[in-house]
Amino acid sequence: MVTELCELTGYCLAETQQGPHEERLIDDIFQKRKYQPLARPVAKESDLVNVFLGISLQQIVDVDEKNEMLHTNMWLNYRWYDYNLGWNASEYGGVQSIRLPAKFIWTPDILMYNSADEDIDSKFPTNIVVRSTGQCEWVPLGLFISSCSINIKWFPFDDQHCTMKFGSWTYDGTKLNLTLIDETSPKIDLSTYTESGEWIILDAPAVRHNITYECCPEPYIDIIFSLHLRRRTLYYGFNLIIPCALISSLALLTFLLPPDAGEKISLGITILLSLSVFSLIVAESVPSTSLAVPLVGIYFTVIMVLCAISVAITVIVLNFHHRNSDTHDMPIWVKKIVCEWLAWALRMSRPGHDLSREFLLQKAHMRELESRNPPSRSLLSNIRDVDNSIPVNVNDMYMRCTRLEEGGLHNVRNELLAILNELRFITRKIKDNNESDEVTGDWKFAAMVIDRLFFWIFSVAFVITTIGIFFSAPNLTG
Repeated sequence: MVTELCELTGYCLAETQQGPHEERLIDDIFQKRKYQPLARPVAKESDLVNVFLGISLQQIVDVDEKNEMLHTNMWLNYRWYDYNLGWNASEYGGVQSIRLPAKFIWTPDILMYNSADEDIDSKFPTNIVVRSTGQCEWVPLGLFISSCSINIKWFPFDDQHCTMKFGSWTYDGTKLNLTLIDETSPKIDLSTYTESGEWIILDAPAVRHNITYECCPEPYIDIIFSLHLRRRTLYYGFNLIIPCALISSLALLTFLLPPDAGEKISLGITILLSLSVFSLIVAESVPSTSLAVPLVGIYFTVIMVLCAISVAITVIVLNFHHRNSDTHDMPIWVKKIVCEWLAWALRMSRPGHDLSREFLLQKAHMRELESRNPPSRSLLSNIRDVDNSIPVNVNDMYMRCTRLEEGGLHNVRNELLAILNELRFITRKIKDNNESDEVTGDWKFAAMVIDRLFFWIFSVAFVITTIGIFFSAPNLTG
């Protein structure tokens, strides 16, 4: 009888095992009734086939953000009535149900509309349980790939809404009525779900739609199963955010590193390169879209801009540090604002210099008086000619030595004049060196003040940026 069924239908049921009553039942269905799997299982063509659909989610295999696809392991639960498959159980030895391969009987052509799988329909061809009442229950399982629009705005503190739209591909609503199995609780069945290490399911609703498209006057029915997912942030916090925050905090050390160490620029460039590597990791994890920039990407960009600015400021600091009196004259405003008042505001000290507020106010008052009442020319000339008093003393000495012999006196005078010239040269050289050292010291101290100023500015900017960006996320914990 099985061989005849193979010849009749072109398919073979040799893989099924049944008793004599089941064999006779199957023989009656396919031979006596001449069951036709291509025809809708209705008594009249105007009747509807009521198909009930449900989903049991087993596992979220992957959320492919790069390609915007959702990979899931699911069981589909179909139920419908086929009046051609019913029988009286008492006539067949009390057989209540049989199992038939899906290719032998009519099955609804329900597909996932937003499938991103190469095979489109990835259901495994499992057997269908047919009961004596004609009820057919089909639970195919499979790995399904659906398209899912990924919103990366709050990555990695993001929520994603992925949908799976199921409907008949050829039957409209007048031929096939697609309905949820459990209309009282229209949701995806999560009773056998295996928790994901990356995603939390917040909600899994299901909605039935009856839509009339512009192309066709008949209504088409579909059911959309949705997954509201929230990303677990622990992995990204330990592998992206904390390392980035630690590396970016090293940019503050560029302002504390002494300029003479010769590593200030190298440290800043190294930090920039490290942040660039993290930015590339983020870019590879999110889709190539210009609709939104991920939150962590914004953070990396802002920190990189701050580090780039810190490198530019470091160049200015090094320029100040290596200036001297031979190449630059220090403007009065730099000395007054940077070396005095700014240093006082930053609570900096300088050996040999009083930077107290009282002294700076007194100094500013003295400068104001000098600008209003400049010293007289006679006083200035006396100051400039202070060294000219020495020849007068030499003449006095000469008058006192008139009793010396004329030749010896002439030699003593020449020696004294030579010594005087040497003293003048040495005095002037020491004075110039002191002034040059003072100017060089002022430039170096100005570089220190600028370093200290931007250290605090960047510390505040770093803290505000970190707190402001990450606390703007709708959820910080997954």
